[in-house]
Amino acid sequence: MIANVLSIAGSDPSGGAGIQADLKTFAALGAYGMAVITALTAQNTQGVRSFQVVEPDFVAEQIDAIFADVRVDAVKIGMVATAEIAAAVADRLRHHAARNVVVDPVMVAKSGHHLLRADAVAALRERLVPMARVITPNLPEANVLLGAATPATPAEMQRTVRELHRLGPEWVLLKGGHLPGADATDLLFDGKTVTELRGARIETRNTHGTGCTLSSAIAALLPRLPMVEAVRRAKVYLTAAIAASDRLTVGSGHGPVHHFHTFWNWDAAP
Repeated sequence: MIANVLSIAGSDPSGGAGIQADLKTFAALGAYGMAVITALTAQNTQGVRSFQVVEPDFVAEQIDAIFADVRVDAVKIGMVATAEIAAAVADRLRHHAARNVVVDPVMVAKSGHHLLRADAVAALRERLVPMARVITPNLPEANVLLGAATPATPAEMQRTVRELHRLGPEWVLLKGGHLPGADATDLLFDGKTVTELRGARIETRNTHGTGCTLSSAIAALLPRLPMVEAVRRAKVYLTAAIAASDRLTVGSGHGPVHHFHTFWNWDAAP
């Protein structure tokens, strides 16, 4: 059975992050993708110029329309932008008993532009994080969620992943890409066991939308795989997409990863 996966996130007109990256990832991993738009951004590979949010009631109406008609096997939540939108999303997903909820706490774009208003952090932490099957913060996002210093060492990551789990999600994937080193090690924690997931660090500017892509890959795989295996395979997919990103020529800033790296073969006959 092909999984139906819903992304609730903002739109990136340059195609590298947000809803656009999520739908590409779902398709690449064999899932049927759907999208609820929370915000419209004016951005490209160089940065976010501005964004406009969608009315919370209309976000809720979009969610209700999907669940009234379609079996939803997993939900990825990305940019919620405001406290009101976060509350609306949490209310409707609880109403519909949504399964396999993956929360990517999108706060800051690669360019450094803030995508989450200050008043929304508490709503994200208190309304969305506790209903998550897994949350996928990077180190700066963990800092904001916990109101603590950003982890700067592997030992501090070990402490932080446990503190994040106390916020209420079933699993925490703490991404360690901001630490220096040849490898990028993430920690996956279920409240009992910490699993270290190592990945090669690839030197490239094409890192736009990596967080969106990883969380979407997990959501696409969770309906048919256990958590640890879903996260492992999602990391393998993302690493390969980053490695193949130089085959694309998109913009002059932080370019996108190559979501369809296994499918686009220019040597094949049309």
